[in-house]
Amino acid sequence: MRKLKASVIGATGYTGKEIVRILINHPQVELVYLTSSTYAGKKVAEVFPEFRSKLDQELVNLDLETVSRDSDLVFTALPHTVSMEVAPALLRKGVKVIDLSADYRLKDPVVYQEWYKKGHNQLSKGLLAQAVYGLPEIYFDKIKGSSLVANPGCYPTSIILGVAPLLKYHLVKPEGIIIDAKSGTTGAGRKLSLDLHFSECNENFKAYKIIGHNHIPEIEQELSSIYFKGNKGENNIQDIKEGRGIKISFTPHLLPISRGILSTGYLTLEESKEEGEVLEAYQKFYQKAPFVRIFEPPYLPEIKLAVGTNYCDIGFRIDKRVSQIKIISVIDNLLKGAAGQAVQNMNIMSGFPETEGLNF
Repeated sequence: MRKLKASVIGATGYTGKEIVRILINHPQVELVYLTSSTYAGKKVAEVFPEFRSKLDQELVNLDLETVSRDSDLVFTALPHTVSMEVAPALLRKGVKVIDLSADYRLKDPVVYQEWYKKGHNQLSKGLLAQAVYGLPEIYFDKIKGSSLVANPGCYPTSIILGVAPLLKYHLVKPEGIIIDAKSGTTGAGRKLSLDLHFSECNENFKAYKIIGHNHIPEIEQELSSIYFKGNKGENNIQDIKEGRGIKISFTPHLLPISRGILSTGYLTLEESKEEGEVLEAYQKFYQKAPFVRIFEPPYLPEIKLAVGTNYCDIGFRIDKRVSQIKIISVIDNLLKGAAGQAVQNMNIMSGFPETEGLNF
């Protein structure tokens, strides 16, 4: 049986490395090209010694013509605003693309330019309508037939999956949603930064970018779609443009750990509910989701239970005193928040079992 030929553009960032690590052991994939502008000419095992005796492949500079000719599917693990220069050329050659930047997550190019300070060129702007937001638990059918998937951000994955059933079934009010989230340091990528030095992070805990974090429009777009349109995979841009979309208050924090995200959502119930009723709603919503684990109250998920897996673990408690429900959702930011979810999307797009290569 012919294997899927896959390439990774940006293979030496944290996310790119995780994709390579997963695909080495994927039974239906052949790795073709691994590109890196920093380490081109080196063997991947020279950069990441853990790949010794597992992968003897040279990192190369990006040549779109060559990559397009020899690949069936390409992962673009590139910085925001860079993928839009690459994806159109790949798609024109008939190559499927899973983009791990934010470039195709937002349906409205005006909103994208506002938050990322760069506009789409005409070719790239024309792809926004065909790009599918790559959250399999909500958009499985659309992902299955797509040639361009916008892999969600790590914070949005944990947050959207955590509160989606509450909004889908209108169990909570759409106003006044507060999200408090904590991430390990790999969420900021491999680029050197003073704030991420060991001596700055160790034995420390801090909030950052508490106003205007660029994951906010992505989260609001998807939560609005779920609430206003239900679970049909339609993004209600008009509602958002006219101010009817959901707005959230989002505060991210940096944990002194390498990986993992724990998000806490505070939402107001529409009417009094028992925890058993809410549990049934979550179990119904995620009944076909192999990578979502629901914790029955009073048990709650923890970061150490999800790290190293492609699971999103979700738990909740109802505080009847204030008519509020508190949602805890936990993921590994490099797996379900990035590389693992990207491979999950690849499996769906390629007709493989959804869990193939991801049961580590």
